[in-house]
Amino acid sequence: MKAIYITRRETFNAAHRLRREDWSDAKNDDVFGKCSNKNWHGHNFELFVTVKGAPSQETGFVMNLKELGTIIKSSVIEKIDHKNINLDVDFMKGIMSSTENLAIGIWDEIKELIDAKGGELVKIKLIETENNFVEYFGGKEPF
Repeated sequence: MKAIYITRRETFNAAHRLRREDWSDAKNDDVFGKCSNKNWHGHNFELFVTVKGAPSQETGFVMNLKELGTIIKSSVIEKIDHKNINLDVDFMKGIMSSTENLAIGIWDEIKELIDAKGGELVKIKLIETENNFVEYFGGKEPF
């Protein structure tokens, strides 16, 4: 099998606050800094979803990128864009809204849907700022 990797990019805007209720304000401020702002803060996120597979004999596609875009938009973007991650996003309820946890949550939301279309989800890359991003490989080592 000749495996190839395809990636779909989407963007969304969302607010969040990093805070542990069991910690004092001082400890939250010390650990999370400005990210613990009581009035929240937001980011313009970039999401990259990478899928692996063999090109179809019929279409030449690993997976139809339009279908991949539909999965990402309906399962993630519609739930999170212009929302408060801590308060409005069902798959993040009760979970610290770090970018790391958000990448895991996105993986969990779309993995089965991608598998059902014959692709293999291999990576979520989530860019929070121009200097900070995370990559998640489903709990597997990437190399």
